Amino acid sequence: MDLEKSPQPAPPVMPSRQRDAAPEGCLAVAIRIPVRIVVFVLIVPVRMAWDALVVCGRLLDDTLLRPLGRALMWVLAPVGRALVWLLDGVATVLARLFTGIGYALKWLCMLLFVWPWVGLWRYVAVPVGRALAWLGHVLLVVPARWLYERLLTPLGHGILWTLRGFGAGCAWLWRTVVLTPTGWLYRALLAPTGRGVAWVVAGLWSGVVWVSRGLWAGVVRVSRGVWAGITWVGGGLWAGMTWMGRGLWAGMTWVGRGLWAVVVWLGKAVGTLLRWILVVPAVALWRWVLAPVGRGIAVIAREIGEALGHAWRVAGYVSLAVGRFLGRLFRWIFVEPVRWAYRSVFTPMGHFVRDVFWKPAAEAARSVGRVTRQALASARETARQTRADIRRALFGAPREPEPVPLAGPRAEPEPVRLVKPGGPL
Repeated sequence: MDLEKSPQPAPPVMPSRQRDAAPEGCLAVAIRIPVRIVVFVLIVPVRMAWDALVVCGRLLDDTLLRPLGRALMWVLAPVGRALVWLLDGVATVLARLFTGIGYALKWLCMLLFVWPWVGLWRYVAVPVGRALAWLGHVLLVVPARWLYERLLTPLGHGILWTLRGFGAGCAWLWRTVVLTPTGWLYRALLAPTGRGVAWVVAGLWSGVVWVSRGLWAGVVRVSRGVWAGITWVGGGLWAGMTWMGRGLWAGMTWVGRGLWAVVVWLGKAVGTLLRWILVVPAVALWRWVLAPVGRGIAVIAREIGEALGHAWRVAGYVSLAVGRFLGRLFRWIFVEPVRWAYRSVFTPMGHFVRDVFWKPAAEAARSVGRVTRQALASARETARQTRADIRRALFGAPREPEPVPLAGPRAEPEPVRLVKPGGPL
């Protein structure tokens, strides 16, 4: 038993031409052939001109532009390398020149600006500052400390003891003259008088409170009666106003419903009138005039587009056949005679010229170049030796490096002695 589900066959795919041909009518079939004939007659010259331009462009690129570019690169590349070498040499010389000038300016600035100020600070300003500091300490700090310890401190202690004694006397005098009589006067006279006045004031306040409570109770009772009357009158007025408002609202509701019914009826009548005046003619115009005309224009435009594509492809085949015929004719008339002449005439002549003239001339040019390079190398070596002699005459011979003595062989390290806490080695 087969447990796997067998794949369902895919639905047949209809070609696009068959799908498009199903809904076509007599109009598309009637205009297709004439339109394709006319478009083919118009497109063939355009396609042949286009193919001719493409062939000319490729021939121009292969025979002129690309070889010309390679020739320019072959000519300009050595010139560029020579310019780069020359600019590199000039830049190197200028860099070394400016580096030497920079070192000279650096040493000159150090000699003129930095070192004099460093010497002035180190050998003049620092010793003078230290001497002035010692002199200020001896002339100012030591006498000021002695004056503070021997004179100002005992004088300050004496003034403080005097001020303390004077303050104690003033305090005793204040207690004896002011505080004691004032306390006796408060206890014997002011306290009893204040208690009596407080008792009289408390009695008067109790009477005033009792009278105020009676008056407040009367006012409250009268206010309650007045408020009850006002409430009864207001309730009656509110009931009357409510009954009148309900009647008015019912009348306004009835009138509003009638007006709304009239407005709705008028709206329906105007909508029906506008529908029959505007919408129905517009729908009929779209359905019976514009839509068929649009479908016809769409069919014509589609057929013209398909005819253009078909004519362009057929014109391509025609142009290809014409181009092959012209190419074969050009090959028979021009290419084969030129090839025979190149192989039979120009190639032997070129070999003869190469063996007789070019090889000896190239060997002579290589010899001249080799001699020139050797002369330039010897000139550079001579210039280098001359610069070395001038440098040695101006600045002396370079210092020879002193040999550094090598350290002796290392001794073997001593064994490490391990000691336990409280135990032997």
